[in-house]
Amino acid sequence: MRRYGKHTDEDDVRVRPNRKGNRPRTSIRPKHEDAAEGLVLTVDRGRLTVLVEDRTIVAMKARELGRKSAVVGDRVAVVGDLSGAKDTLARIVRVEERSSVLRRTADDDDPYERVVVANADQLAIVTALANPEPRPRLIDRCLVAAYDAGLEPLLVLTKSDLASAETLMESYGSLGMPYVVTNREELANGDAADRVRERLTGRVTAFVGHSGVGKTTLVNALVPDRQRATGHVNRVTGRGRHTTTSALALPLPDGSGWVIDTPGVRSFGLNHVDPARVIHAFPDLEPGTEGCPRACSHDEQDCALDQWVADGHADPQRLYSLRRLLATRERREGD
Repeated sequence: MRRYGKHTDEDDVRVRPNRKGNRPRTSIRPKHEDAAEGLVLTVDRGRLTVLVEDRTIVAMKARELGRKSAVVGDRVAVVGDLSGAKDTLARIVRVEERSSVLRRTADDDDPYERVVVANADQLAIVTALANPEPRPRLIDRCLVAAYDAGLEPLLVLTKSDLASAETLMESYGSLGMPYVVTNREELANGDAADRVRERLTGRVTAFVGHSGVGKTTLVNALVPDRQRATGHVNRVTGRGRHTTTSALALPLPDGSGWVIDTPGVRSFGLNHVDPARVIHAFPDLEPGTEGCPRACSHDEQDCALDQWVADGHADPQRLYSLRRLLATRERREGD
C-alpha cells in the first residue's frame, strides 16, 4: 500500500514518464551571456536572415522566446553556428528592447496588430503624383502611424513629370514635414537617389507606399547592388502589382544609413492607434490641450484648441491638419 504524508519517501513518488526523459522542468532560463549581437535583415517563413558583424547568417527563434517574435530591424542575440556557411542554422535567444515599433492592422476593425518594422526613426511615405493617382487618405493614415510610433515622416513624391506636386503639397504644407519631389528621368540618371539619400544619412528609414508608386524602383536606385524585382502599372486601372513580398533592410552603399523596403500596402488600418498620442507630433498645439475636457477628441465644442489658435499661439491650418489626421482613425480609407 502506497504511503502518503509525513512517512513518504522518494520511493513513494511516482514519476510520469515522457518521451523526452524525466528531467525536472525549471523556470530558470540560460542567460546566453556569450551570445553574439545581430540585426534582423529579413524574415521568410520562420527563417530570419541576421547580420552578425560582417556576415549574414540564417537563424530561427528559440523556443524559450515563447510567443515573442523578431521582425526586420530588431537587434537580437544569437547563438549556435554563426559561420554563415550553407545549410547552417543559428538560434535567436533574445530580442533586445526596441526604440520604436511601426505597426498597422489589416483594417480598422481588426484587433490584430502587425509589426511592420522595429527600431526605425524615419518613415518615408512614397506616393506617385499620377499613374496611379495620389491617395491622400492613405498618406494621412501612414502619417498617423508614424506619429504614433514616434517616427519622423518624409514624403517622397514620384513621377512629377506626369503631374505637379503643388496641389498635393497644399494639403501637407502646414505639417512642416520634409519632402522630396522626383521624376522618372531623375531616377534613371541618379539625381533623384542623390536627393533622397541626403534625407537618409544617419537614419534608419522604412519605406512604405501602395503598389505602382515606384517605391522599390527608388530603393533599387539607392542601393543599386541589391536589386529587387519591380512590377508594372496597369494603364487602365492605374494599379500596380505587388513585387515586394517581405520587408528587407539594406545598408546604404557608403554605410551612412539603412533603408527598409516594405511590401506595398492597399490599406493601413489604425485600430491600434491611441488618438491621444497623435497630438505629440504637434508641439505648437499640445500645450493648448491643458484646458480641454477629459478624453477630448480635439474636435468638439468644448475643445480648448480653438481658443488656443484664436489667441495666436498656432496657425489655424495646423489645427485643421491635426483634426484631419485624427479623423482618419474614425474613417475607413475608402470613405
